[in-house]
Amino acid sequence: MTTFDQNALFQAACAARTHAYAPYSGFRVGAALLCEDGRIFTGCNVENAAYPLCTCAERTALCAAISQGARRFLAIAIAGGTDEDCTQPCAPCGG
Repeated sequence: MTTFDQNALFQAACAARTHAYAPYSGFRVGAALLCEDGRIFTGCNVENAAYPLCTCAERTALCAAISQGARRFLAIAIAGGTDEDCTQPCAPCGG
């Protein structure tokens, strides 16, 4: 199994979370996706006034990776919440 820096991956998710657009829920989420080749792709949640049409952070990270040719992934870190300090991981949205 490949080893990687879990803390660095989580910090990348926290950094991505700062770009979230969550004016309705206030629940900002960032995701960092580690590819097999070592690249990390990030994403954040983007809410829409038509609330079910929001895009989750995991999906935006995955779309960024796929659009750059990545196809094999090792890990994902997700950080979310309404707090400012970004200290807790977050479960995937399930979508």
